[in-house]
Amino acid sequence: MAGRSSARKVRNEDSNPCIEESDGSQRCMDAYSYEKSRCSAYFTRYKNCRKYWHAVMLQRRRDGVKPDMPNAEE
Repeated sequence: MAGRSSARKVRNEDSNPCIEESDGSQRCMDAYSYEKSRCSAYFTRYKNCRKYWHAVMLQRRRDGVKPDMPNAEE
């Protein structure tokens, strides 16, 4: 049951704003038989997305804004 809960959280745009980048990486890996070197651009996009949203979360915490992460509508 815990596995389904964490899977739902990862697919939730409110808790993971980088779903699109994550999906792109996975599609690339599927398309190129998991040859990582062919998907490095997708990995970079995902890493940059995560880095950006982590910085947003930290800034909101510093500013006392709740919740730490904006929801998908914001």
